[in-house]
Amino acid sequence: MIHPIRHFMTITKHRHKVMHYCFKVGIGFQGLFHDLSKYSFAEFWRGAKYYAGTRSPNANERESKGYSLAWMHHKGRNKHHYEYWTDVQGGTYAPVLIPIKYLKESLCDRIAASKVYMKKQYTSSSALEYFEKRECSYNQMHPTTAFVLKTWLTWVSELGEKKAFKKIKKIKSYKDMEG
Repeated sequence: MIHPIRHFMTITKHRHKVMHYCFKVGIGFQGLFHDLSKYSFAEFWRGAKYYAGTRSPNANERESKGYSLAWMHHKGRNKHHYEYWTDVQGGTYAPVLIPIKYLKESLCDRIAASKVYMKKQYTSSSALEYFEKRECSYNQMHPTTAFVLKTWLTWVSELGEKKAFKKIKKIKSYKDMEG
């Protein structure tokens, strides 16, 4: 059964959380444009068709068809996804360093998605646990990007969002993470 209203409500709730967090980490303007492609025909109707409410419809589409056209469309248009940041190096595709502003958005995206899909089961460690559980994402990111993202997720887990976001807001480049 297709659930366009529920899907719309879920992606909108997610976007609003990401926007809120983006302001907290110093990239508010960028947050206003987060995930707008989810409202496009290519992504929205597949999301409504594969909607479950407890996980990404892309995972359901992938399970059903062996791939997700909605995800392929999405990752190619949204720079906060590490999959966007691959390029040919030495004749093969390899991850490249994600600019800090998109990594901050990725952090906000991960926390918001965890909250939206996990609801009351969410804890401050949920996004970190998901990141660690999905070893493929960690291994497919540029090592420095993966290290910084894991560090930030650890801060959220150990310090809470308010203190972690305050620290992250001060970071303007990877050099700010050294020392």
